[in-house]
Amino acid sequence: MPAHYMLGLVYMELKDDAQAEQYFKRALELDSENSEARNNYGWFLCQRGRIEDSIRQFMAALKNPLYETPDKPYVNAGICTLKRQDDKGAEEFFLKALKLNPTQPQALLALTDIYYRSNDLPNARAQLLSYMKTHAPTAEALWLGVRIERKLGDKNSEESYAQILRQRFPLSKEAQALATGRYE
Repeated sequence: MPAHYMLGLVYMELKDDAQAEQYFKRALELDSENSEARNNYGWFLCQRGRIEDSIRQFMAALKNPLYETPDKPYVNAGICTLKRQDDKGAEEFFLKALKLNPTQPQALLALTDIYYRSNDLPNARAQLLSYMKTHAPTAEALWLGVRIERKLGDKNSEESYAQILRQRFPLSKEAQALATGRYE
């Protein structure tokens, strides 16, 4: 069964969808409790635009009480839910992921972005600060920080994020946007 699941991943990377799906399904026929296989099959389905099917797989992955990383299917379900422009649904999945793993980086950044886009700047700031306490800043995180603090009118914090962004990620698309003043 691990061989079938691994072949599903290989064919997924090779973009051979028919083979990937065949191997994922076979792996799950052999071991329906394999949460990692269900999570990755769900990700495969999400990447192919089959959002509802993917979410069913993510939720099935969570049924195994021995699954070691239950925050992952919630994060993946949130990412897939964003693909259908459902910020509220995605927010619920990300919050569930954070309940299980309060430092989950993808969930923290995704919530920061959702709150920023909905103009809930205090929550955006709080999520970003939670992220920054436990993770090395990325260009994406710093750029969110610049834009959040800009909208809040905190020039010192805005410049602090901007300076780190320019120093650590000078060639990033975020640093380029900063340099040209494209904040949105």
